[in-house]
Amino acid sequence: MSGSPAPGAPPSGEDVFARVAWALRRADLNLQTAKERPLREIGVPGSHYAVLISLQTSPGLTGAELARLVGITPQAVALLVGKLTDRGLIERRTHPRHRNVQELHLTDAGRDELTKAECIISDLERHIRESLGVQGYRQLRELLGQVMDDLPNWDPPKVG
Repeated sequence: MSGSPAPGAPPSGEDVFARVAWALRRADLNLQTAKERPLREIGVPGSHYAVLISLQTSPGLTGAELARLVGITPQAVALLVGKLTDRGLIERRTHPRHRNVQELHLTDAGRDELTKAECIISDLERHIRESLGVQGYRQLRELLGQVMDDLPNWDPPKVG
């Protein structure tokens, strides 16, 4: 970075584009774009994949838990759950101890669709690993883990 702007001053384009937060955002957008087309071609858009893989790894989530896990609103999860239920990919089950709570589970058809999607996602992950090399891949994963682990310790500044 050339010199950093004074605190609170608008950054230059050069300063913005050198930020890790900007690079993470751009990497995420590029990753989403790369996987969306092939996932849609098999009938499992990225949003559906996120729900299916979450229920594979954490069966029995409630709608609210699923919303927090995939980072969308409970209303958006309700719409996705409705679509996936109508397609027979997930099912609602009454919680064993709380009859007013619905748990979400994959059906056999949901597992079949997830298997097809995982073929695409695994190959994308392989591509990233090969492009970075084993050491670079491991290092990036560790650094991203450190960022995620430490973000809860950040206190935003008081502005205004």
